[in-house]
Amino acid sequence: MIEIKNKQIIIDGKPVLIMCGEIHYYRLERKDWQDRIDKLKDAGCNAVATYVPWLCHEPVEGQIDLDGHTRPELDLGAFIDLCEENDLYFFVRPGPFIMAEMKNEGIPYWVYEKHPEIIPVGWDGNDATTPTIDYLAPGFLAETKKWYKAIIGVIAPRLYTNNGKIIGVQLDNEIGMLSWVSNCPDLTEHVIEDFSGWLMEKYDAATLESRYPFDLSNPEVRVSSFRSPSEQYAAELLRDLGHYMRNRFARYVAVLRDYAEEYGVKDVPFIVNIHGTGGGRGLTYPIGISQLYESYTQDDGYMSGSDIYFGDLDVSTFQDLYLINGFMDAVHNPDQPLTSVEFNCGDGNFGETYGGRYDVSAADFKTRMCVAQGNRLINYYLFTGGYNYQIDEATGDGNGRIASTGERHGFAAPVNPEGKLNYTFPRMARSIRTMMAVSDKLAAMDEDRDPVSFAFIPDYYMTEYRYPSSTKMKDIIDNITMHRGAGAWEIMARAILLASYRFGSVDIQNKELNPEVTPSIIVPSARYMDREVQEKLVKYLQDGGGVLLYGEVPTFDMEGKPFQALADELGVEPFEVKFNKHGHNMSLTADGWAAPRPEIRTYFTQTFKVGENVQPIMRVTETDEICGFDVQVGKGRAIVLSTAYRCDLDLFKKALEHLGATAGLTHDCEYHGIFSTSVSNGDERFIHLLNLDGFDKDIHLTHDGVKLLEGKKITLQSKDGVMLPVNVTYHDVTIAYSTAEIIDVAADAIEFRLTQSADTICLVTKRTVAKSDDFTVEKLGDRTVVTSKKHAKVDDKLVVRFDR
Repeated sequence: MIEIKNKQIIIDGKPVLIMCGEIHYYRLERKDWQDRIDKLKDAGCNAVATYVPWLCHEPVEGQIDLDGHTRPELDLGAFIDLCEENDLYFFVRPGPFIMAEMKNEGIPYWVYEKHPEIIPVGWDGNDATTPTIDYLAPGFLAETKKWYKAIIGVIAPRLYTNNGKIIGVQLDNEIGMLSWVSNCPDLTEHVIEDFSGWLMEKYDAATLESRYPFDLSNPEVRVSSFRSPSEQYAAELLRDLGHYMRNRFARYVAVLRDYAEEYGVKDVPFIVNIHGTGGGRGLTYPIGISQLYESYTQDDGYMSGSDIYFGDLDVSTFQDLYLINGFMDAVHNPDQPLTSVEFNCGDGNFGETYGGRYDVSAADFKTRMCVAQGNRLINYYLFTGGYNYQIDEATGDGNGRIASTGERHGFAAPVNPEGKLNYTFPRMARSIRTMMAVSDKLAAMDEDRDPVSFAFIPDYYMTEYRYPSSTKMKDIIDNITMHRGAGAWEIMARAILLASYRFGSVDIQNKELNPEVTPSIIVPSARYMDREVQEKLVKYLQDGGGVLLYGEVPTFDMEGKPFQALADELGVEPFEVKFNKHGHNMSLTADGWAAPRPEIRTYFTQTFKVGENVQPIMRVTETDEICGFDVQVGKGRAIVLSTAYRCDLDLFKKALEHLGATAGLTHDCEYHGIFSTSVSNGDERFIHLLNLDGFDKDIHLTHDGVKLLEGKKITLQSKDGVMLPVNVTYHDVTIAYSTAEIIDVAADAIEFRLTQSADTICLVTKRTVAKSDDFTVEKLGDRTVVTSKKHAKVDDKLVVRFDR
C-alpha cells in the first residue's frame, strides 16, 4: 500500500526515501541492462526511473512493440521485471510527451501527419517554432488514449499494489514548457473556442464586453482578435490567458489520469513534472510552478516533481534551489511531499566541448539541500548514457535517429554510454549512500524553520505569453521580472540564508495568511500587485504580521489599473520611480536604526512622502528623499526597502529581528559561505552543513541559544557537506552528538565518515563499545565518548562496534 500523507511517501505503513536513477532501456542493448543496474545499486539507489518513448514503441500507427519483437531493447516489461529481480522500486514515465532530446519530444510522426489540426498556431497566426500540440484536441486525445491502453497494459500488472515494484506514474512531461520557451500560446481554433467558452463562464456579459469589445461568438473575429490583440485589451488578455492555460493544463492532466485509471492504474501516485530552470539558475523555475500548480493540487493522489538543472551549487546559486523548493511546498496541498524527478547529475559536458565541468560537490550539495527541505523522491537524471538508434524510415532531418544528440546520448552522465564511470560518480554515490544509511529517519523528518517565510505570488510568474507588439504587456512583464527574482533572490534570499535563517515559503495569493501561523514574511514586490493580494497584506499587517518588502510598493493592480491599498495602509504616498542615467548615478544613505552605513550606489529608487509615524531608514543621497522606511500598521509592522541594495547580511538580519524573527541555528564563521539547516522528528535531529567555498572553515554551532557539540570547534572542509546526528538512536545506541556523519548502520556496528583531525562521537547506551586501535573510549557518567585516532583527510572511515 502506498500513501501520500504528512508530506511523506509511506509504503506498507513506513515512510520511505526514494533515490532513483534514470536508465533509458531503449537506448541500451539488452545485454547491458544488468550492468547499468549494478552500477545504480553501487551508487546506493533503491529505484529505477525511465521514460517510455511512444515514438519508438509505435513508429507506425497500429504497429506497437512493447515486447521487443522488432528490437530486443524495446521489451519494457522485461526491463521492469529485471529491476524487480534486483529488488528496486520503479518509477515509470509514459508520456505521451517525454522530451529527453527525442524527435518530436517522443510523439510519433504519424500523429502530426494524421491530425494537422493539433499543431498550434501562435501570435499573428505564425507557425509554432516548437513541436508542441494542442493538448485537448480531440484527435490528439483519441490517439493518446490508445497509447495509454497499450502501455498501461504493461504497467498495471507490475504496480506495487499488484505485487510489482512500480510506485509512481508520471503523466506527460513538462506540460506547457514548449509554448512558454517559444512564446507561442497554442492558439489553434480549438483552443480559442475553448478559451472563449472559459471567459463566458468566468465573467458576466457586461464585464466580458468591457474587457473584450468584440464578438466572442464569431469564430473569425475571435481568432483574429486573440491572435493579434489590440492594446485596448492587451493587459486583460495577459492575465486571462495565463489563468485559462493553468485550467487547460489541469484538465489535460485529469484526462490522462482518467485514461490511466480506466486501464488499471490505481493506488499509486500520479506525478506532474515541473520545468523552468535555465542557465544553471532557478530564476525562471517558478514559471513552471505557475503554469502547473493547479494540475497537481486539483485532487488527491498527485505529487509534483521538480526539474533541477543547476550546475555547481555555490554562493552564487544556492539560494535558488532553496527558494524553488520552498515555492513548490508553498502551493502544495497539506499532505503533498517534495520530489525531484529530473535531478541533474554528471559532469555538465553536454556539448562534448569540455566547456561545462561541474565540481564533484554539485550533485552531493543539491542532494543534501533537497533532502533537508523534505524531498522524499529524487531521480538522478541522467544516471547512465546510451545510444540513439536509427529510425527505420528516416525523415531526412539530418541524422535519421530517434533523437537529436547524434548516435551517443547522455555523455555527461555519471555512467557514460559505454558504461564507464566518470569523475563525478564516487562523490555522488557517497552522498546517496549517506542519505540511504539513515533514510528511515530522514523520510519522516521535517526541516526546522525560523519564524519567517518568503512570499510566493504565482501570478508574478505568469509571464510566459507576451504579444510581441504590445507595449502594455511589455511594461507589466518587464517590471515584474525586474523585481520578482533577480533583485530579491540575489540580495534578500542570499543574505538571510547566509545569516543562518531557515525559512519556509507561503503562497500569499491563494493560501490563508495568518500571523499566528506565519509571524513574518519577506515580500519581493513589483509596481503591479493583485488587488486581493494587496488587501490580504493589509489585513495581515492589521492582525499583527510583520512584512519585509523589497522592490516597489505597488501602485497598480495586475492589469495596470491604479490601485494602492497597501501604500495607503502604510501611510505613504509613492512618488515616481527613478533609474540611473548617463551622468547621474544615485547613491543611498542609511537612516534611523539602519544607520550608520557607508553610502552605496543604486540603480533605481521609489521615493515617498511619509506620515509622522513612518520612520525613514534609507534616503537618496543628495536629494534626501525617502526610499526605505519602518512603520507600525495596526498590530503589525512593515519594513520597506524600495531600492536596490547590496547583500548586507547585518541590515537584513536587523530588519527581521525588528519583525520578531531570529535565526535558531547559527555559526560564528566570519567568511560566511555556509548553508546550514536542520531536520528533526521529536528529539532526533540532523544538522546539515554545506561549505560552499573552496577553503576550510572553522566554526562553532549554536542551536536556540545552546552550544552544540558541547561547544567544540569543528572544521568544515572545502566544498564539503556533512549531516551531523543529534540524539539519533539505532539498536539501543543513542548518538548524543557526533562530528562525523553516519554512513552505515548494522545491529552490531555503526560506520561513520570522519570529518575532523580527531572526530568525537558521544554515545548514550548500555551496550559496550568494542575496543579498537582506531579510537579511544572514555566513560563520562551515562555517556561514552569515542575519539578517533584517524585524521579525516588521511582515512575518513571509522567503524564503532558493540559487544552483544
